[in-house]
Amino acid sequence: MEVIPVIDLKGGAVVAARRGLRDAYAPIATRLAQTSDPFDVAAGFLTIFPFRTIYVADLDAIAARGGHEDILVALSAALPDVTFWVDSGIGDARRAVAWLARHPRARLVLGSESLKSMDCLDQIAGDERVILSLDTHRGALLGPPGILEAVHFWPARVIAMSLDRVGAGEGPDLKRLVGIAARSPSTKLYAAGGVRGLKDLKNLMKAGMAGALVASALHDGRLTGAELASLVDTTPVTHE
Repeated sequence: MEVIPVIDLKGGAVVAARRGLRDAYAPIATRLAQTSDPFDVAAGFLTIFPFRTIYVADLDAIAARGGHEDILVALSAALPDVTFWVDSGIGDARRAVAWLARHPRARLVLGSESLKSMDCLDQIAGDERVILSLDTHRGALLGPPGILEAVHFWPARVIAMSLDRVGAGEGPDLKRLVGIAARSPSTKLYAAGGVRGLKDLKNLMKAGMAGALVASALHDGRLTGAELASLVDTTPVTHE
């Protein structure tokens, strides 16, 4: 099982996400770093475990209030052994193709909340660097109608993102995750939102999840490097 730490970027800082209420997000205070600077926080994650992947949500770009393109480029250069999965609020194929060209080592996360239609997925879902995030809030799927049923549009990797469970300490929505997995058993499904520690990760693994996105449990120490080592394959990745 792959555990992927999360960096939420807003106003140049890593912020503490909670329940998807983005206007209230404030710079994070974490035992892993002395500041909320993204480079400090990323380095802090790597003191726990040699993560191969880090997920970045560019919240300013998602809200169409600028973005952190320069920080993303610098992070990728500073951490060449890490692959970044990035949600930059892209909702159409033209912008997606341009983003992929600018970031040859990164993976593009297409959040369903940002997609204008399923045309974008229809055109680029075959690219192995594209990941779909099925975003829900309070049980409601955000995005184009029918995207949950149109599994033929899904790329090989899909994130099931429960925004209202992020940072809430309520645990993953296992029922929803199992339901999504049943729609496309061949898809690698990653859970996001609510992971509290090792027990939740084991339950997700039993439910067939390929991985999970985690933030709060790493920042407050509920999930340790030794526990991660019991779950995660540490085989080195060869970048293309």
